[in-house]
Amino acid sequence: MSDAPTAKDAPTAKGRATRARIVEGAAEVLRERGVAVTTLDDIRSRTGTSKSQLFHYFPGGKDELLLAVAQFEADRVLEDQQPHLGSLDSWESWQQWRDAVVERYERQGDHCSLGALFLQVGRLRPGARAIVTQLMRQWQEQLAHGMRALQDNGLVSPALDADRTAAALLAGIQGGVAMLMSTGDSMYLKAALDSGIDHLRAATVEPVRA
Repeated sequence: MSDAPTAKDAPTAKGRATRARIVEGAAEVLRERGVAVTTLDDIRSRTGTSKSQLFHYFPGGKDELLLAVAQFEADRVLEDQQPHLGSLDSWESWQQWRDAVVERYERQGDHCSLGALFLQVGRLRPGARAIVTQLMRQWQEQLAHGMRALQDNGLVSPALDADRTAAALLAGIQGGVAMLMSTGDSMYLKAALDSGIDHLRAATVEPVRA
């Protein structure tokens, strides 16, 4: 099968809607039942899809469908942070984003659908790696964009390296999420977020002295 992160293109609006319905339904089943025990029959039953229809959109079978669901779940990671992630132009908006991230991962708890999917299809496969790389790149870019917005508003020094600082904050978040999944305690995620935002606040513009 193809290692592309998306499955066979659906050329019509109806086809795209059908494919999206299958992916979303599969995501629901996988979150409820788990990746290891979910079968294509389970997914067909939930989505009302025939076997021929399923393989029309996902000719590579379960692995190809799982990659499509992984992309769907990766997109949700960023969507769940909106609208805050897209408007990080004040300290208040950064605090709101921080709270949204904590709430998302506390709600997820120790079960990560995206991580389970990657374990099933193989994290090192090109398709899976492309999804992870794209997710992290987009997340870092939006954080860096927010830091530049703070700079434009005179809240953070223009000397701050937004790209590098965003990368460090994202790494801290991922570590905090890993600790939450291991221990069930969100303290580590909160500490990573708070420390990252405190670092930004410390990079304030020096007042001009007479």
